[in-house]
Amino acid sequence: MRLPARREAPDVRYVAGSFAVGVFLPSVAGGITFPTLPRLEILLGLSPAVVGLIISTTGGVRLLSNAPVGTLLDRIGTRRPLLAGFLLVSVAPFGYALGMDAGAVSLDPAIVFMASRVVAGVGSALVLVGGYAMITAVTTPENRGQWLGYMLGAYGLGFPVGLVVGGVVADVYGVRAAFLLGGGVSLAAVPPLFLLLPDTSPEVDRDGGLRAIPALVRSDRRFAVLGTVNGILSFLSRAFLTSVVVFAARLGLELGGLGDIGVSGVILAVVTSFAAGSTLVAGRYSDALDDRVSLVLPALGVMTIGFVTVALVPTVVGIMTGGAVAATGGGATGPVLKAYLGDISPAEDVAKLGGAYDVFGDLGGVLGPVVALPAASAVGFDAVYVGCAGLGVVTAVLTANTLRSATVSPEPARTE
Repeated sequence: MRLPARREAPDVRYVAGSFAVGVFLPSVAGGITFPTLPRLEILLGLSPAVVGLIISTTGGVRLLSNAPVGTLLDRIGTRRPLLAGFLLVSVAPFGYALGMDAGAVSLDPAIVFMASRVVAGVGSALVLVGGYAMITAVTTPENRGQWLGYMLGAYGLGFPVGLVVGGVVADVYGVRAAFLLGGGVSLAAVPPLFLLLPDTSPEVDRDGGLRAIPALVRSDRRFAVLGTVNGILSFLSRAFLTSVVVFAARLGLELGGLGDIGVSGVILAVVTSFAAGSTLVAGRYSDALDDRVSLVLPALGVMTIGFVTVALVPTVVGIMTGGAVAATGGGATGPVLKAYLGDISPAEDVAKLGGAYDVFGDLGGVLGPVVALPAASAVGFDAVYVGCAGLGVVTAVLTANTLRSATVSPEPARTE
């Protein structure tokens, strides 16, 4: 049974609002643990290749899990998978803490960290796809962008907060304490969500399974274009966040006594904060528009200007300003595109299409670092960022030609 989705109904505010707060906490935990993971080579003597594999495992597992998770959600509803997802992402940091002492209990630390990252990948797929499906179920087109924006914005904002907290705790109390804190912070989200999450069960007794997803995506060109746009935007985000660290080092940037590592950390915090801020605002604003996709084109224009600024002004101020501008534009597109996907998805296939949409996004996120760094070495960072701007233009053309040319049929009122 689905909950009623009246805009003024308190259940929408409590359910979607509590989920936005709940997803903030695992994101903070991810930020707390992230600064330490690349240092496992130094801390545990692991090879760079193994450390890289450990870091990339969560994204790869989530990429493979999104579609099966979407199918599962359309089959059994969202409550149980969501709670399981929050528990899994909470377990992972405790696994990292165990990995620091793995040798003392005759375990291979690399395997412990890898297993923990696998758990985190499955858990994050359940949380993100399940959260999208649940919020889509309890909202209407008139308030869907608002609540998806709050969810995505809270998730994005938690990471830079965690970066600051994790760095301080690791320096003062040690790496193990930072991992344990991350697990505790994430676990704190579970009890309130256990009380507040509804059981948004499927409306129909139909499940096409994984094999139905490709045909479902092909059934409406907009689904494929939405996924492609999401993949390009994720590619651009990860390409910038990865390359800017190396770019700052190559330029030898300094700021207030900070070296290139400190400068890159400040840039990352600023960029992710601006992305989260625009995400929080854009979804709600799009709800008031007759055509919410009309907001995407100016946002992409802003993003493109940001990348060009980074390419043309390779200074601390130029990179930070350009990165913040690009992040503002890119962040504003997230809730709008997801709300639009919810508007046009058949009720019985919301989670499957949400999972397919996230597959494109995670694929772009995986390819971003793989392509950006070798390309920067070959043609230069300025050329890479100009190329990013060009991809922004391609994304705008796809949006204008397909998404803006289509209309969304009004959604019938949902009843209990």
